Amino acid sequence: MENAVRDTSEDDEVYADQEQKRAALGHLKEAWADAWAEGIDGDCLAQASLFVALTELVSTYGEDATARFAESLPRRIAAGEFSVILSRQ
Repeated sequence: MENAVRDTSEDDEVYADQEQKRAALGHLKEAWADAWAEGIDGDCLAQASLFVALTELVSTYGEDATARFAESLPRRIAAGEFSVILSRQ
């Protein structure tokens, strides 16, 4: 019985995390759409976004953990993990 309670709690945490990620993605897509509407180049947006994201990861997890994460990116990119079409509203 105790495991069922723990599993439900873990499931709730996973669900809450997924919901936050969905909400964050929605906000970012809106910000990108606004920037595109103002004529800001997608490459500039991507580079600025990467800078902000990496800065946040470093402040949260530190340089070493962020560097390890960044080392995994070439493999993940080549595997198509980031090959999605974002709608330009």
